[in-house]
Amino acid sequence: MKRIDYLFLSIILIIAMGLRLYNIDTPLADLHSWRQADTAAVARNFSRDGINLLKPTYDDLSSIQTGIENPEGLRMVEFPLYNAIVSLFVRYLPLASVTVYGRLVSSMFSLVTIAILYYFGLKEKNRLAGIAAAGIFAMYPFFVFFSRTVLPETTAVSFMMISLFLLHTGFDKTNSLRVMPFIGSILFFALSVLIKPTTIFYAFAAGYLFIDHYRFDVFKNWRPYAFFILALIPFALWRWYILAFPEGIPASAWLITHVNTFEGPKNIFFKPAFFRWIFMERIGIAMFGIFGTFFLLFGVIGKYKRFFIHSMLFSAFVYLFTFQGGNVQHEYYQIILLPALALAAGAGLAQLAELPGKFVHGFILYPTILVVFGIGFLFSYYKVKDYYYYPKDLPQIAQLIQAFTKPTDKIVTDRTGDTTLLYLADRKGAPAVYKDIPTLQQLGYSFLITSNGEMTNELKEQGFVVLVENEFYSIIQL
Repeated sequence: MKRIDYLFLSIILIIAMGLRLYNIDTPLADLHSWRQADTAAVARNFSRDGINLLKPTYDDLSSIQTGIENPEGLRMVEFPLYNAIVSLFVRYLPLASVTVYGRLVSSMFSLVTIAILYYFGLKEKNRLAGIAAAGIFAMYPFFVFFSRTVLPETTAVSFMMISLFLLHTGFDKTNSLRVMPFIGSILFFALSVLIKPTTIFYAFAAGYLFIDHYRFDVFKNWRPYAFFILALIPFALWRWYILAFPEGIPASAWLITHVNTFEGPKNIFFKPAFFRWIFMERIGIAMFGIFGTFFLLFGVIGKYKRFFIHSMLFSAFVYLFTFQGGNVQHEYYQIILLPALALAAGAGLAQLAELPGKFVHGFILYPTILVVFGIGFLFSYYKVKDYYYYPKDLPQIAQLIQAFTKPTDKIVTDRTGDTTLLYLADRKGAPAVYKDIPTLQQLGYSFLITSNGEMTNELKEQGFVVLVENEFYSIIQL
C-alpha cells in the first residue's frame, strides 16, 4: 500500500466511525434487542462478578430456551471473549454503560474489517475496488447498523478477516509461508470460530489461499493440515466442555431448515420464500438498496488476478445455504456475509469503471456509477432506519420494575421469550409466563410484569397484589 492508500483509508475509517456513533447511547431495545440483551447481560455479569470465561451467565433463568431449568443463568453458546472485552471497559473505565461500550467495541472491530477489505480489493483488483469495498462496508446503512450491534458476530468476523489477511500476506516470493504470519493466522482463525462458530465457513477462502500458492503440492504439504487442525482444536474442546451444561445450550437445530411463525415452525429449506427473503428483501433491498446489487452482480462475474474474491463469495454462500432458517428468521445472521458481499460489490464497481470504450462513454458512465451508489445508499437507509426504532415504553417500565423490586428478586415478564425487559430492568428471571403461577411461585419468582389485562384481572380476583397498573403494563406481586 502507498501513501495515497493510507490517506483514502483514513478518510473512509473516519466516516465509518462517525456513522457508527449514531444513536450510540439509545437503550438496548432496537432490532434484535433480545439477542443483544443476552450478550450484554453476560458482559454486565462479568463486570460485576469477575470474568469467568468458563461460566458465562445472563438474565434468563427459565427453561424456555433449552427445555431445562437454568437457575444459574448459564449461557453456553459462543466463547465469551467479546463479552469479556466489553466488561473490562465497563469495570476499569466506567465512563459509559455496557450498551455503549458494547456498540463501541463492535464498531472498532468493524474498522479493522474495513481496512482489510481495502487491502483485499487493492491487491486482488485495483485501488478503486479497495476504496469501493471499504466504502460500502463503511457507509451502507445495513452494514453500519449491524457493525455496531451488541453481538459477538462483528468481532468474530474481524478476527477471521485478520486471519485471512495474515495468510494472504504471509507467503514470500518463493511461496514459502513465513512462520509468524502462519502462527498468527491460526490464532485468529481459532479465536474467530470460538467467538462465533459460523465463521468457520471462511475456511474455504483460507483453503483457496493454500491451493493458490502450493497448487497440486498442497496435498503433500503439512502446513494446510496443521493450520486447520490447530485452529479447530480450541473450538472442539469448548464444544466438548459445554456439553456438561445442557441447561445453558439453546436449541439450534431449527436454524438450518425452519423459521418460527405465528402458526408455528415452518420449513423454508430451498423454498421460494427463502430466495425471496434473502435475495430480494435482505441482499437486494436492505443491504444494497436495489441499485447497489448491480455492483454485486458485476463483482460475482468479474475477472480478477486470481479467484480469492470468488472464494470469499463461495464461503459466504455455503454458509447462507446451510443456515437457511436462521438467515431468514434473523437479519443479524447476515453479518457473516457482509465482508464477502462488500468485497465483491467493490470489485464489481471497479469492473464497471473499466467499461468505457467502444460502447460506453466514460463521461456518462462515471457519474452514473456515483448516482447508482448514492441511490442504493438512500434506498437502503429508507429500509434500515426503522432498525434503530425502539418502543419508548420499555425503558419506562424497566424503571418502574427497579423502583418496586429488589435486585435479588426473580421476575417474570410476558415477553414471549424476549429478554429485553429483563436486561433493561437489570433483573433476572423468566422472559415469558412459561408455567402456571403456583409453579412459578415454587421456583422463587416474586413478581409478574404483564401487559395482559385479562391476566391482571384474574390475578386480582385471586387476591394477588397489583403494585402498578397502567395502560401498558401491570406489576403484580406473586
